[in-house]
Amino acid sequence: MNAREQAQYRWDHVAKPLHSLGRLEDMIVQIADIQQTADVRIGKRCALVFCADHGVVAEGVSQSGSEVTALVAKSIAEGTANINLMASVSGTDVFAVDMGMLTPVPGTIECRIAAGTQNMACGPAMTRAQANQALQAGIDLVGDMKARGYQLIATGEMGIGNTTASTALACALLGCKPEELTGRGAGLSDAGLERKRCAIARALEVNHPDPADPIDVLARVGGFEIAGMAGAFLGGMQHRVPIIIDGVISAVAALIAARINPEAKAFMLPSHMSREPAMMRIMDELGLTPVLHADMALGEGTGAAAVIPLLDMALKVYHGPHTFVDLGMDAYTPQEDKS
Repeated sequence: MNAREQAQYRWDHVAKPLHSLGRLEDMIVQIADIQQTADVRIGKRCALVFCADHGVVAEGVSQSGSEVTALVAKSIAEGTANINLMASVSGTDVFAVDMGMLTPVPGTIECRIAAGTQNMACGPAMTRAQANQALQAGIDLVGDMKARGYQLIATGEMGIGNTTASTALACALLGCKPEELTGRGAGLSDAGLERKRCAIARALEVNHPDPADPIDVLARVGGFEIAGMAGAFLGGMQHRVPIIIDGVISAVAALIAARINPEAKAFMLPSHMSREPAMMRIMDELGLTPVLHADMALGEGTGAAAVIPLLDMALKVYHGPHTFVDLGMDAYTPQEDKS
């Protein structure tokens, strides 16, 4: 048996009804396949929070200004942000990654492409070379983390204006209109939501991103932190590390990675169903089912961090002594409905 089959065999011999831990069982089996061993271990884990700024903020698409990106990145680097507090519950290390903030922040991992993207409502957000550079930075970062012993990586992001960029990416990749997928992000008013929709529509009209070329789409209407996350999902495939998707921005990055190389999907773990309109469409496209439905929309990787304790609990059962053999009872077997 291969690692996936061995892991499923183990689950089937734990003293409980078959598949009674549902998606949690599936995720442990998937990790076994990724790690190529049924002895699944995720004790050393981290969250990579990719940070960058967006020129499209000039269009009034966000409740706060770009200066907030650096402020939150600073708190992440110092260990006091929301993601740090939530991740501490499961012993998950957190790293802020500077992919292209307007203001550099001490204590972040340096992967800086430029001081923010250009305004995508007026032209391409970045060059294709910059998009490729950011993708490679994400791939390399996963390799670095694996070399440091990390067995599981959660993705997160911080970048004022990035729900605008991620929605534009989703519209281009999924063939949807801005009014179908645009949400309120961090709490826009009706007027702000309309400005956001108009900015996305202009960006798509001005740039004509090619949906058959995901890197072209990324360069024209994306963001440096989204590109870095997309690279992280590709890095998960390259370095055989499970990578957890957070909310809609992380999910868009996962979709880009899957469009670049569909095999990357096998290394992605879903976490929660964001309340942003594009999330369900992206999950359907990726064939993934989030396990948390908590109406979360915080970002920073908090949803991805929230699923890690559930995986820990599942692994306690998976590695535990409570088996049919130990209890001296017959195992459950699949039952056919003969009615």
